[in-house]
Amino acid sequence: MLKIRKIFLATTLLFIPLVTQAEEIGSVDTVFKFIGPDHKIVVEAFDDPDVKNVTCYLSRAKTGGIKGGLGLAEDTADAAISCQQVGSIELTDKIKKSSKKGQVVFQKRTSLVFKKLQVVRFYDANRDALVYLTYSDKMIDGSPKNALSAVPIMPWKVAGN
Repeated sequence: MLKIRKIFLATTLLFIPLVTQAEEIGSVDTVFKFIGPDHKIVVEAFDDPDVKNVTCYLSRAKTGGIKGGLGLAEDTADAAISCQQVGSIELTDKIKKSSKKGQVVFQKRTSLVFKKLQVVRFYDANRDALVYLTYSDKMIDGSPKNALSAVPIMPWKVAGN
């Protein structure tokens, strides 16, 4: 019974919209499909919802064809991430004291129900840096494929100063 509740809860949470939305920057086709959209690599940007002036760029595979066009295809776990400081950063105590498990800052559904791409933020206090990990998971079996980006927290100079 407990396992059924966990599955129901996880499925329900997949349909709750997340605050963080990605902006599509562009895409390139990788495989031509006669019917439906081509397979592609999509490049998206999102701002860290809790750390002002950190932007992450995410590239990910997107399945085309008939299933992809209808939103029924399962995208592969291939993704890359690059995060940058784009202005002055001030960290809250909540972020500085975050756990070793990190905090999910972005999620994107990559199949109809059970698979999603996630970005988790960690704080490296020894190096005063934010570390962003992207990976794909399924309810039952995830993928070890992952990518990492680090943002050292540096003083930000305003032009003219």
